[in-house]
This record gives sequence, structure tokens and C-alpha cells, in this order.
Amino acid sequence: MNAVRIAWRVTRLNFRAQLEYRSEFLMMIAVGAIWQVSVLVFATVLLTRFTAMGGWDSSDVLLIPATRMLAHGLFVLVLGRVHALGRFIQEGVIDTYLVRPMPVHRQVQLQFFPTNAIGDLTVAAGLMVGAIARSDLHWTPGRITYLVAAVLGGMLLEAALFTVVACASLRFPAADYWGRWLEELLGTFGSYPLNVLPRAVGGLLTYGLPLAFVAYFPAAVLTGHGHDTLAPYWLAAASPLVGLLAYLAARLLWKWSLNHYTGVNG
Repeated sequence: MNAVRIAWRVTRLNFRAQLEYRSEFLMMIAVGAIWQVSVLVFATVLLTRFTAMGGWDSSDVLLIPATRMLAHGLFVLVLGRVHALGRFIQEGVIDTYLVRPMPVHRQVQLQFFPTNAIGDLTVAAGLMVGAIARSDLHWTPGRITYLVAAVLGGMLLEAALFTVVACASLRFPAADYWGRWLEELLGTFGSYPLNVLPRAVGGLLTYGLPLAFVAYFPAAVLTGHGHDTLAPYWLAAASPLVGLLAYLAARLLWKWSLNHYTGVNG
């Protein structure tokens, strides 16, 4: 509880520090929203030009980018500072964290408040409301609970992927560029039904780089397409659990990697 209180106080101070520069604060929110314009354009084209995609109705497809964007916005807000780890390692800042009486991962997450996440979440929430409103599904408590779990699982899975990149950066600082590549993949393929892609690509994004578990599989289960994916139905339905287990495994890898960290110069 003491650790939670300290984290909350530091977060409040970081947020107040951002508010000291109101124009920049509002600009960063706008940047977060504008960053998602491509997804909004995709949603607009989908709803106005197409009635289906890969056997999915357009209203069902809309649930995929809505889930992905909401999971991504929560990741940026709660755990997204892991993006900066590569830069901290290259600059040697990580070395100063090692001598402080607080876990390194927590220090990284408390480094600053991600104002752009407010813009991300605003757009994502609006898209999710629109997706639910257009959906023909009967939103029972079970479906709502599963959707919430799926968003949280997607957040944790995205955090796990970038944590693995951070672990690699501890040994190879240039691995930080892999994070940019991963972000591009999430933005490019994370908003589509993967069954419209060649099977080899869909298999890679399922079992090689498990992007399918972020939004595609949960949306497939919710909309009745869970039996038409490249994975067994039980595995697709377990996407929230996969996200949790992946994050726990990534944190164990982070702890092991940090214990073997010898400095940016080796």
C-alpha cells in the first residue's frame, strides 16, 4: 500500500507539472487524438463503402479497431513509458535507477505523465461507443465482462511485447528500433480481420508475433466468428488470459535481463 501511495503522489505531481504549460498540455492531447486519425478514416471508409470484409459485417469489423485502440490507449496511459526504456539505456539513465530504493520498472513508469494518452483514449472511447451502437449483438453482462477483460488483456499483451523489446535493449541498445517496427505492425494489421490476409501472414501474426490476441480474436469470439480463425476456439476465447500470462512472463524476463545488465558499454 505504501508503494501505491507513493506512485499515486508521483503521478499527481507529474500531472500537475504538465498543467503548468497549458498550451503544450492541450497540444499533446490533440497529438494523441490526431495520431488515431488513420483509424478513424478506416472506420469511415468501412462503414460508407463496404458492407462486409472477410465474411464479417462492417459493424462487426468496427469492433476490432475499437478494441485495439482502447487497449492501446490504456497501455500508453498505464504502462507506456516502457517505450522510452531504449532511450534511457542508450543515455545511461538506467544506471542511476539501479542505485535508487525503488524497482527500476516502477521508476520508468513514474518518469512522466503521458498527456497524449488522454487524446488516444478519447478517440478510442468514441469509436467503441460507435461500434457498440452499430452492433446487432445483445450486450449481456457476460459479453460486457468479456469485452472489458479483452481490452485489459490487449493492454497487457501490448505491454508484454514492448517489455520484451526493452529486455533486448538491455543487451543490444539498438534493439530500441524494434519497438518502432512493432508499433507499425500493430497500427497496420491490428484493425483488420486477419482472415483477409494470406494464411502464412495470418499464422505469423497469431503464433509468431501474437498480435491477433490483442483485438482480432476477442472481437471474433464476441461476434460469432471465433470458429473461423486460424486458432482453436478455446485459444481465441482465452485471449484475455493470454495477455495476462504474456505480461507476467515478460516481467520475469525483464527481471532476469536486468540482473544480467552490465551497462550500456558492456
